[in-house]
Amino acid sequence: MTDALKRLSDEGVAIWLDDLSRQRITSGNLAELIDQNHVVGVTTNPSIFQKAISEGHGYDQQVADLAARRVTVEEAIRMITTADVRDAADILRPVFDATDGQDGRVSIEVDPRLAHDTAATVAEAKQLAWLVDRPNTLIKIPATQAGLPAITEVIGLGISVNVTLIFSLERYRAVMDAYLAGLEKARERGLDLSTIHSVASFFVSRVDTEIDKRLDGIGTDEAKALKGKAALANARLAYEAYEEVFSSERWAALDKAQANKQRPLWASTGVKDPAYKDTLYVVDLVAPGTVNTMPEATLEATADHGEVTGDTIRGTYDASREVLEAVAKLGIGYDEVVQLLEDEGVQKFEASWNDLLKSTEAELKRLAPSEA
Repeated sequence: MTDALKRLSDEGVAIWLDDLSRQRITSGNLAELIDQNHVVGVTTNPSIFQKAISEGHGYDQQVADLAARRVTVEEAIRMITTADVRDAADILRPVFDATDGQDGRVSIEVDPRLAHDTAATVAEAKQLAWLVDRPNTLIKIPATQAGLPAITEVIGLGISVNVTLIFSLERYRAVMDAYLAGLEKARERGLDLSTIHSVASFFVSRVDTEIDKRLDGIGTDEAKALKGKAALANARLAYEAYEEVFSSERWAALDKAQANKQRPLWASTGVKDPAYKDTLYVVDLVAPGTVNTMPEATLEATADHGEVTGDTIRGTYDASREVLEAVAKLGIGYDEVVQLLEDEGVQKFEASWNDLLKSTEAELKRLAPSEA
């Protein structure tokens, strides 16, 4: 079952699971995935926690204790989610140690309602790092305009970051610039750069979902022939940008100071269109030094029938540019699409956060001690 996953790992792709729940932790499932399926990291987001907390009774005891203390719903959410992240980080600690901190990491996201507030995002990142209190944590910060200076400041404080919701090549370059600026700040402060890590979460499937919808609207044979190609082209050109930035003179100076490259992470890798092979955004995005964070269904599909044929990114750059140029010639505006996707991404995470607030508040009321 795991030969394809081993081949993927051997090609330099770190396999992370895009899911977490208390049930996954306490049942031993997470440990099993690490042991048998080459999983070396975990990512979370508000949607994942909302689903975990609203299903089953795994959180009842902690919620009852929080209700007895009469904590606010916001504090309850942070206590619940950081407990899961802390426990998952402990399970992954051997991987973290074995990879010198490269993998074995668990991501937790700042409150998405702060996505357009730089100062609040920095304060929240510091608080989350303190609450979880594990060296193998990544604080997720969205790659909004307000998020970019927050990334620099947080990295400059020595806190490792997962930059999320990246859709455009221009914004991805700005993210890498923010990371390098943060490392330069950390160096000025005398911090050990070897302990600071980052990944840049470049979203994949949503690009195809939006562009395919527009191609269907055009309806020509030329348009239909481009379906399912834009997301891969976009991600592959992101890797080209990564290679360029991390071979620059600016990077060389940081490399000498033992800094770590900010690895590209392929996010949103579960296919949305059932017409596409379910391993599309895994096997067609293979290159060394990358991370692929997969929903469990995608992980299982890759293990079962994924065909890993080696590097499927390098050598594709000219063809990838041609795909995006062909899409643009049909009148589909790249800049407009990626901005729409960023806006929708923030809105979706805010909506999930609000759902999480509501469901947690309901659980606090349900499990509150009865008045004597």
